[in-house]
Amino acid sequence: MTTALDSALNAADSALRTLFAKPRASRTCPTVAGQTTELSVPDKALSGALMRVNHVGEVCAQAMYAAQALSTRDPALRQHFLAASQEEGDHLAWTRERLDELGARPSLLNPLWYAGAFGLGLIAGRLGDRVSLGFVVETERQVEAHLAQHLERLPAGDHESRAIVAQMKDDEARHGQEAQNAGAASMPAPVRALMQASAKLMTTTAHYL
Repeated sequence: MTTALDSALNAADSALRTLFAKPRASRTCPTVAGQTTELSVPDKALSGALMRVNHVGEVCAQAMYAAQALSTRDPALRQHFLAASQEEGDHLAWTRERLDELGARPSLLNPLWYAGAFGLGLIAGRLGDRVSLGFVVETERQVEAHLAQHLERLPAGDHESRAIVAQMKDDEARHGQEAQNAGAASMPAPVRALMQASAKLMTTTAHYL
């Protein structure tokens, strides 16, 4: 009972911190040595919109890992999810800081995104650890592809944003591989398609809201 209560309180604390507290990174924000960014007004607006989408992705990552840590009964796997969440917390802090630097705001719908991702993570967790890990693998594959697209779309002169996104892409690939190595089950094609459609809706909306 105590363990279940502690897990529930940790999940609630994660939600409040993600949505309302200023995130703090445990790692230094990536930079490109000797490069400074000077952006035109349109390029600055584009970078702001893209980094808002990336920030939403990190809000969802916090929700997903919190739900999966809450769901599993395996202490080692719970620690795996919490460790991944901590690294995703760095991404959350970096993208939020970059939004502030660009004069852009976070998504107005972050509570909705968090709730949706938490629900999906909880469902995956309730279906068993292998399914939960498979959900991580597919999510990280899609996020990695999404970040690769952003590296193509970000203004060439936005060195700060590009450095952040490149490091995030490397981290997401590693998280996916770690979940695969831990025994992830493959997601059926209809599930992968549904996840892609949900992600498309989120990224399209967050670009503006």
